Amino acid sequence: MSTLEEVSTRVHVSLVQPRLPRQAPAITGVIAVALGALMLVLGMGVVGAIVLAVVVYIVALPLWSLAIEGRRSATDRLMTALIWSAFGVAVVPLVSLVWRVVSKGAGRIDGTFLSYSFFKTQIDQPVGIYHAIIGTLLITLGATIISVPVGVMAAVYLVEYGKGNKLAKAITFLVDVMTGIPSIVAGLFAFALFTLIFGPAYVSGIGGSVALSLLMIPIVVRATEEMLMLVPDELREAAYALGTPKWKTIVRIVLPTALGGILTGITLAISRVIGETAPLLLIAGATDRTNMNLFDGAMTTLPVLIYGQNLRGDAPAEAIAWGAAFILIVIVMVLNLAARIVGKIFAPKKG
Repeated sequence: MSTLEEVSTRVHVSLVQPRLPRQAPAITGVIAVALGALMLVLGMGVVGAIVLAVVVYIVALPLWSLAIEGRRSATDRLMTALIWSAFGVAVVPLVSLVWRVVSKGAGRIDGTFLSYSFFKTQIDQPVGIYHAIIGTLLITLGATIISVPVGVMAAVYLVEYGKGNKLAKAITFLVDVMTGIPSIVAGLFAFALFTLIFGPAYVSGIGGSVALSLLMIPIVVRATEEMLMLVPDELREAAYALGTPKWKTIVRIVLPTALGGILTGITLAISRVIGETAPLLLIAGATDRTNMNLFDGAMTTLPVLIYGQNLRGDAPAEAIAWGAAFILIVIVMVLNLAARIVGKIFAPKKG
């Protein structure tokens, strides 16, 4: 075969893969939204129109990519669209809930609402949620004081001392069981415990703290355990090589390295229990007065107050319930911001 024939029989393969225009997702999104708006005008409901637009986007963009870019790019665009759709499904209810609470509760907040309790010394005295805010903070603080040392030390034992032994396996199993305990069962346990110790009809804030601590401990243990396992073994080995005792290595090296994640886990645990109602109704009770003593007398928390006002059902009670819900969300947000700030301050410096 001559050289000319060899050249004529060569197959030219392009090294450049055809690509959709950069604006392809935006174009597809505009078309999907336009179709959804058209169906909305024709009488379809808002939810149905939104679902239709999302489905059209998820189907149309990968098909367009399959025709131009090939199967791999089409699969990538399909997975990306599905992930963003799942993100939207998760965010929309959250945004809707926050917007509803803020719109209905923020207008009720003022100095009187935050500085007065339900206990009236005069007929025309206004009412507020000060007693519920104090009760929420004190009971949650008590539960945190009980849960954090127990949870952190249990996690330290599981990761640093108890690898593979039977006691560690038993603790891990019990933590898994406690994770799924219904909150009402924790309240019943605290109610039974304090009834046996102090007699019937005993209510106090510390009982509520004990009940909430049963729900917090497994979360703190799991979060701390995962963070401790992420600490590189090289840090421990370097400390041991310098003659540092094991306990000091844990206190000075391991725990500070994992502090950011531990604080995040503690914050999640607090956020998990700060909105509990059932266990506190059983053991902490409810009162119109401001009670500063965790160990004596009933204490009202914001969730219990919201529950009680919702039972009344009238307009003033509903306004109080929405205002209390707004304050509860603000408290949780402040706790999360504080945990992030503290984690950044005390986390080990890099570089």
